[in-house]
Amino acid sequence: MTQPTAPHVTRKVSVLKRDPALLPALIAIWISLAIFVLYPLFRLFLTTFVVEGQLSFTNLAVVLESWYDRQAFVNSIWLATTVSVAGTFLGYVYAFAVTRIPMPLWLKWFLGAVTTLPLISPPFTSSIALTLSLGPNGILLKLLGIGNFNFYGFWGTWMSETLTYFPVSFLTLAAVLSAIDPNLEDAGLSLGASPGRVFRTVTLPLSVPGIANSFLLLFASSLADFATPLVLGGHSFPVLPTQAYLQITGMYDLRGGAALSFLLLLPAMAVYFLQRFWVGRKNYVTISGKTGSRSGFKSKGKFAEGLVLAVCFSVTAFILYLYSLIFLGAIIKVWGVDNTLTLENFRYVFTHGKKAITDTLTIAAVVTPLGGLMAVVVGYIAQRKRFFGNRAMEFFSMLNYALPGTVVGIAYVIAFNERPILLTGTMTILVAAYMFRYHAAGIRAVIASLHQIDPSIEEASSSLGAGAVRTFFRVTVPLMIPAVLMGMRYLFIHSMTAISATIF
Repeated sequence: MTQPTAPHVTRKVSVLKRDPALLPALIAIWISLAIFVLYPLFRLFLTTFVVEGQLSFTNLAVVLESWYDRQAFVNSIWLATTVSVAGTFLGYVYAFAVTRIPMPLWLKWFLGAVTTLPLISPPFTSSIALTLSLGPNGILLKLLGIGNFNFYGFWGTWMSETLTYFPVSFLTLAAVLSAIDPNLEDAGLSLGASPGRVFRTVTLPLSVPGIANSFLLLFASSLADFATPLVLGGHSFPVLPTQAYLQITGMYDLRGGAALSFLLLLPAMAVYFLQRFWVGRKNYVTISGKTGSRSGFKSKGKFAEGLVLAVCFSVTAFILYLYSLIFLGAIIKVWGVDNTLTLENFRYVFTHGKKAITDTLTIAAVVTPLGGLMAVVVGYIAQRKRFFGNRAMEFFSMLNYALPGTVVGIAYVIAFNERPILLTGTMTILVAAYMFRYHAAGIRAVIASLHQIDPSIEEASSSLGAGAVRTFFRVTVPLMIPAVLMGMRYLFIHSMTAISATIF
């Protein structure tokens, strides 16, 4: 009976011997996931589905019987899918522009800075700016002479979420494209292929890990967003996060709201496993050693460059226009009523809101390095190590990100409002909520980056006598620095602007 399993056990023991830091890292990761992900959701599950000590699915049955809630479920999936497609496409265009098209460094910085504006703003910002521009009596509609334009519903929500979340795609894909050796594209041109064919057969296929991870991140972000649909969706376009939020805060029905939120796990899990299947079928290694110098071939046509830049500059101009409306609203007394210029709003912020600003910066400063480190370790182990449970570890690390922030906030309040883990009312609970919710973007970026790094580089380091930890920090981490920085930027930004989990 033991004979067939001996080689398998021997391999596990040898892996731990070669990498003695793996076991402590796994223990630390699983303990943290158990405390800050699984335990709160388990307590929420008990609150939702256990009534008087008995397992009951009455709340879920009520949700499924409601036509309005079923429509909200369909709308959520449709919105998340379309936002993911549009946001990933737009993010790829931006990433291609800054990594493949020659332009001044200041222009690359400018494009990158403008794209981060939707990320560093509170979730309502894009919705409010679009409403001022395209809503009833909107400025842009008046300038264009357009009347009877209904901006609310699917199209307004889709546009706002796409503008809000496509920077996540840009950050992810820029890290992936920067890791692809441009000499591969130039080699295709030197063999007679057209720029379009080189893009279709070389650049785009090698970008698949980043595209898949970008789609997953945007899908989860859209599924979990309640701020944008709450402002722009209205009754004509219900989605599950807003229904869950209104159920909990408006009707004080915690069980019903949690049941609605649990439905979001189904599409999130489906997209996660589909992404793993799609990316896992092929090899995307492009970093296998030191590359030569850049050749003199140009791998893009003039028309393609012009088209990409036209899209980037048009979207950038529109984003700047929207945020100019926000700035204008901040320096006038009452929008549309009293347009007198004033700095009273800023005076109020920097006097009454000084403590809030300080606390927010402190939390972000703590979350960013801790969450970044965990994202690197989890992403590396999930992609490079093979052991029972590594896929579960990766999935549970993504779980809080896929759930609405409202649900995460409620789960944390239920779990950490009493001993033995009493954290409510402290900064610790906010640090934990942000870290275990938003480090998912860093994990996806690290995994996408590792798809392009040949494991033989790390094996060569080990064969020369370097330990696993030394190889990790001296070889692997430097090769995926763009992905690491992307994840830390995302953590810092969302720690500054998160609303849904914070309000609970």
